[in-house]
Amino acid sequence: MGEGERFQLGTVGALSLSVVSSVSIVICNKALMSSLHFIFATTLTSWHLLVTFCSLHLALKMRFFEHKAFEQKAVVGFGILNGISIGLLNLSLGFNSVGFYQMTKLAIIPCTVLLETLFLGKKFSKRIQFSLSILLMGVGIATVTDLQLNALGSFLSLLAVITTCVAQIMTNTIQKKYKVSSTQLLYQSCPYQAATLLISGPYLDKLLTDQNVFGFKYTTQVTVFIVLSCLISISVNFSTFLVIGKTSPVTYQVLGHLKTCLVLAFGYTLLQDPFSWRNIMGILLAMVGMILYSYYCTLENQQKAVEAAAQASQAREGESDPFISMEKGSDAVIDPVGHKSPVWNKDKD
Repeated sequence: MGEGERFQLGTVGALSLSVVSSVSIVICNKALMSSLHFIFATTLTSWHLLVTFCSLHLALKMRFFEHKAFEQKAVVGFGILNGISIGLLNLSLGFNSVGFYQMTKLAIIPCTVLLETLFLGKKFSKRIQFSLSILLMGVGIATVTDLQLNALGSFLSLLAVITTCVAQIMTNTIQKKYKVSSTQLLYQSCPYQAATLLISGPYLDKLLTDQNVFGFKYTTQVTVFIVLSCLISISVNFSTFLVIGKTSPVTYQVLGHLKTCLVLAFGYTLLQDPFSWRNIMGILLAMVGMILYSYYCTLENQQKAVEAAAQASQAREGESDPFISMEKGSDAVIDPVGHKSPVWNKDKD
């Protein structure tokens, strides 16, 4: 199996793991919050990150991966920013209607595209932009209902979108810049993410729910679901970093909307949640957008691979050219007087 095939197989595995684990944790958390009334989302997320760090520390001790130190300022800043973005998303949900919160999540893709274009010089083809538009339109039709606006909620949503986009772009760029794996980055940033949310979580949850997480009655059933949620979160956090590292922040957001459609479909079919033809049409339109996005990404990646192979072939032919080899072997001939005699140079020809 070639390197390209192994990379594609790894990418498919990462995408599949992300979908399965995310849908599983949504179902688990829905039971925990809706049925058992444990509504402290930010504190629960901090526990997720703490359990993830402990599991990765154990894996490190068992030599499943190697620790790789890199710039500490980047790790600390990245970890704290991730924690802040999670807190802001929860605040956005708390101070806005569900419909406006869904619009906030939809805004992450165009914002990511804009930031990567302006600051990283990345280019998105018209086909990719078209497929993303179809996807966002479909998810919007399926999920957005009421759009009640307020100044504080809108401001929090704006901050949530910006911090989430920057954090996800950093997830990709840090892995490539410092040559670290998704596991190594997650292991080093997890303590800072967890600490940010452990400190702020109880206060945010108190603000949003008017209840104290430490005063909640923890029954055996609630405890079991919290433990289950924390265990699934290990896979969720790991697959998030893995997907963004292997693909891109935009692809990860596209995958996130696929999870949303799957969760909606699960609710409609198995949990008998109320639905309308608008929901069904939105999900189908979103699936069309995802299929187009996947197809165009695959097509463009194949074109890049062909171009890279052609450039490598030209480079090899250049190295085997006797005239170029002779030029490299003796760049210039020195005459007795000490002047360089002119030599043919392909760059100046």
